Amino acid sequence: MTPETTIDAAVALIRSADGILITAGAGMGVDSGLPDFRGNEGFWNAYPALRSAGIPFHEIANPASFHDQPRRGWGFYGHRLQLYRDTLPHEGFAILLALADSKPNACFVYTSNVDGQFQQAGYAPERIVECHGSIHHFQCLSRCSDELWPADARIAAVDPATGLMSEPLPHCPRCGGLARPNILMFNDSEWISDRADRQLARFEAWRGSVDRMVVIEVGAGVDIPSVRRMSERQGAPLVRINPRAPVVARGHGVGLPLRALEALRAIDALWTPS
Repeated sequence: MTPETTIDAAVALIRSADGILITAGAGMGVDSGLPDFRGNEGFWNAYPALRSAGIPFHEIANPASFHDQPRRGWGFYGHRLQLYRDTLPHEGFAILLALADSKPNACFVYTSNVDGQFQQAGYAPERIVECHGSIHHFQCLSRCSDELWPADARIAAVDPATGLMSEPLPHCPRCGGLARPNILMFNDSEWISDRADRQLARFEAWRGSVDRMVVIEVGAGVDIPSVRRMSERQGAPLVRINPRAPVVARGHGVGLPLRALEALRAIDALWTPS
């Protein structure tokens, strides 16, 4: 297929659906200016203080970082929280939402991203599954209870030279101990999954109401393939948007070797609601 006919095929699949499952990984946020932490080099380019300390992504994105060096753990996640608060979602989010709004069953979102960009772009919170949790919710590090609370308060500054957060660090309103983001990290037996479990139950109910679903997968990586697996096990046609790994099993959909915004603009240019 030529690029043009591939886009045509993707639009045809979308047009035939009565509901859209949007599955998204880190590549969805790149066009908004967010880092995707692809490999240690990409991660360290975004966090030079951690490069200087020789700390790779899997060590800082780990509950141990809060237990062992809480100012550094919060330095990393506090910077990310402020970055996500300040970042505007790119135009592709609006394109996908407009496609969904043309369908009787609209859409559901399943994402491994913890950034809250879909909510910020106007998607209904009750139609989103955040399978790895959300940086916009906190939990107690010592798990004095299973309570979660929104990360609405202003956080302390992070020193970019050291990567450390100033005191006071976020704390648990119940016991006064250290808080952490409600995010599934590496080697994490302490994550409270209740919120994500409720989201998934709502998705399953929605899934049962859709007769002709199409999956639009955007920027989902192969190293941690949670999102790609979710896309593939739906048994529905798949439009996979990924500049590095666009392959779809023969007969199961269309792969677009493009970045998120480029692909979604191309789809939008050909889209005419039926």
